[in-house]
Amino acid sequence: MLQNYRKIMVAVDGSSEAELAFQKAMNVAMRNDAELLLAHVIDTRAFQSVSSFDGVLAEQATEMAKQTLEGYKKQAKEHGCEKVSSVIEYGSPKPLIAKQLPQDQEVDLIMLGATGLNAVERLFIGSVSEYVIRNAACDVLVVRTDLDNKIPVNQDED
Repeated sequence: MLQNYRKIMVAVDGSSEAELAFQKAMNVAMRNDAELLLAHVIDTRAFQSVSSFDGVLAEQATEMAKQTLEGYKKQAKEHGCEKVSSVIEYGSPKPLIAKQLPQDQEVDLIMLGATGLNAVERLFIGSVSEYVIRNAACDVLVVRTDLDNKIPVNQDED
């Protein structure tokens, strides 16, 4: 008997890496007749350094996230994914994507793009994908290639 995933979460942030993960996640969801959960995490740590933080930045980030997720939802439905949902969370992306969201949403596969960080940045802060791989309780698929399994020409070498 083949393994079928029931709920596939794809982390999206508007980056080209996330776009690749989204494209592949749609196909995997359709092959498994699974629900596709689009997840976006607004990193609230970025707001902590703003001394005059008054909520406007968070509202703008939330509005942009909603628009991004609606675009992805529309695209998924046009592609043939019938079961599509989305979630916006606030906090640190690493534990939210690796632990809290999969547990709360009963996710059995996480798909996300490979890091866009260079080697020096990864050394100091680590990538989200690296953390998710080490800490998630469910399967994780890190997407590095396009739908033809080719490395996109616009991705920089690390």
